[in-house]
Amino acid sequence: MPNNLTLDFCMQVLAHAQKFAAELGKPMTFAIVDASGHLVALHRMDGARFLTPEIALGKAFSAAAFGVPSAELRERAKNLPNFATAISAMTHGKYTPQTGAVPIKMDGAIVGAIGASGGTGEEDEEVCKRAVEAVNR
Repeated sequence: MPNNLTLDFCMQVLAHAQKFAAELGKPMTFAIVDASGHLVALHRMDGARFLTPEIALGKAFSAAAFGVPSAELRERAKNLPNFATAISAMTHGKYTPQTGAVPIKMDGAIVGAIGASGGTGEEDEEVCKRAVEAVNR
């Protein structure tokens, strides 16, 4: 396991994510961002809808920014809709509090996040979680 978010690590995660999404029969797009929310890798499977890259990136950005799975951010947004709207405005629409992304941790530190779009939010998040776990053992 590398001690930082490398492109090689990201490519391994993406390979596993594609495999798991294919097992579900869901063409997905995956975005991996670093701890600052900057895009490191984007992978759009054949057949994934045209808006999925932006959605996956928004979910990954949000998980990296707050250091929690995006499902938790979705729950927070339900209770604090004005806060969620304000954060979305401050980030020029990047903040996407929807289920489908998980932070990536190495040695206990958050180094980035992966987000997905193309399945249900729960499917997106499960594929991301499994892909990171497969590489980050």
